[in-house]
Amino acid sequence: MPQLIPAPTIIQVPGNKQIREYVGRVNTGVADVSIAHMVSPPGWSEPGQRPEFDEYTVVLRGTLQVEHEGGMMQVNGGQAILARKGEWVRYSTPNPDGAEYVAICLPAFTPDTVHRDE
Repeated sequence: MPQLIPAPTIIQVPGNKQIREYVGRVNTGVADVSIAHMVSPPGWSEPGQRPEFDEYTVVLRGTLQVEHEGGMMQVNGGQAILARKGEWVRYSTPNPDGAEYVAICLPAFTPDTVHRDE
């Protein structure tokens, strides 16, 4: 029988970014994938990271800026990006509208496997 996931777990992180995890280690105990709805305010940024998981990001609204070792790209609403495990990336939302997006991580995100810069 399919499993209903009645609501996400809301995870607050520094900088007013809000994470709503629907599937993953926190909300459903699943370790092989995480699916989260993110809302990042204008001016938000996080440290760079070199995760042990592939991260598929679909931008629903606004612009997500993605820095990588080869440069930088803007991912706009209606676009997506794949950051493969082992690649260094840094996400931010410098534009005045911020961004809303869905992140899917394979395997599931964990603080121990994201390897954020100090």
